[in-house]
Amino acid sequence: MSSGTDLKINGNQIAGYLHPLYAQSLFEWGVPRDLPRCKGRILERQIVGFPWHDAMSCYPLFACGDWGKLAADVNALAGELVSLTIVTDPFGEYAVPDLKVCFKDLVIPFKEHFVVDLARSVEILVHPHHHRYARKALGQVDVEICQEPGEWLDDWTSLYGTLIERHGITGITVFSKECFARQFTVPGIVAIRAVHHDATVGMLLWYVHGDVAYYHLGAYSPDGYRLHVSFALFWRAIEYFAAAGLRWLNLGAGAGATNAESDGLTRFKRGWSSGTRTVYLCGRILDHEKYSQIVKAREISTSDYFPAYRKGEFR
Repeated sequence: MSSGTDLKINGNQIAGYLHPLYAQSLFEWGVPRDLPRCKGRILERQIVGFPWHDAMSCYPLFACGDWGKLAADVNALAGELVSLTIVTDPFGEYAVPDLKVCFKDLVIPFKEHFVVDLARSVEILVHPHHHRYARKALGQVDVEICQEPGEWLDDWTSLYGTLIERHGITGITVFSKECFARQFTVPGIVAIRAVHHDATVGMLLWYVHGDVAYYHLGAYSPDGYRLHVSFALFWRAIEYFAAAGLRWLNLGAGAGATNAESDGLTRFKRGWSSGTRTVYLCGRILDHEKYSQIVKAREISTSDYFPAYRKGEFR
């Protein structure tokens, strides 16, 4: 894990998605704004065609140091921003009724994140299919924890380019090299790479804070896909984080809005997991008059998207 800083919340080191450097890495999508009471951050964004701003949580989820103080921070934004949208941390210390008090306009189950209970043995935890593929891949590649993740930025950028092309990725997850350069400096990052014939054929990026490691991104070369190195990398990641004394892994969700069994990513993540935790999509209109003006100007009749005036922006 990368060395940290002396930034702390209640005596605990701030790292991963909680760290201000992570929010700053998303500069292409908004301007970080601190929520001083709960120690979280959101991204403030210009609303195209209007002299106003709204905000969203950082990708892929909102993390904060004190969920009990989030409502006070959100209330303080009233009149300053048009709306706020967040996706909750599945390991956040909140109750759904409290979310509904804070986010008066929208609180709905969004996705099921696959989680790994590291108190369980990897041999018992992992599906036999994944176990077989992991053994085979580990016989063909070497897997290492990158002591200095930044040394492998070029390799990672190349792998991620392959991912974008292979899956036709668009939207917020088309990160630039500068964005990744910043993310590689965030305390709590863990980079794990697979090597075949002296070439990097796959990498996983994780962020750690508290006793949870959050799977951030993974990417592979054409040889990496052929060798099924994803199985080797996830197997070693589980072993590494368990040995490091962590309790949980958050693997994120499958593709799309639901964890459909036909989705290959869902099947892959389910094969490593010990269960799921729900994340919630939460929305709050902070200035009803301006919100209505934008919706009316864009001739939006009805929409289940929040905020309605941004529907389709991340397609």
